[in-house]
Amino acid sequence: MATTANNPAAAKSAASAERAHVTTVRMSIADIARFLQDNLGQRLTARITNINDPRQVGKWASGDSAPRQDAEDRLRAALQVFQLIQDAESLYTARAWMIGMNPQLEDEAPLTVIAEGRFKDVMVAARAYVDGG
Repeated sequence: MATTANNPAAAKSAASAERAHVTTVRMSIADIARFLQDNLGQRLTARITNINDPRQVGKWASGDSAPRQDAEDRLRAALQVFQLIQDAESLYTARAWMIGMNPQLEDEAPLTVIAEGRFKDVMVAARAYVDGG
């Protein structure tokens, strides 16, 4: 197995993953909801959290209410993956990567897989993408 010292791509994904983790941990849930709402839209953000009313995302983003713990977990996972891809590529690439079919996820969109609670699967796919795999 190649170490990050021997593999510049792996070093890039490790550094990007660390920055994404730190960003996610430091952000309030309102800021996370607002970021995802601004970059993915209310409907897709609602889909990540398995809620029926997309307007609820706006309430979270404004701080008027807070999501359930399982919804917060999904929002934080989505942001962390989005940030990883964005850090390595661009905002537009991150958005496209999150909503597009992914062969490493059995052709499911990463957003769908996050909604199913399979956070680690999505992070593995994101790191592989950043590493060029």
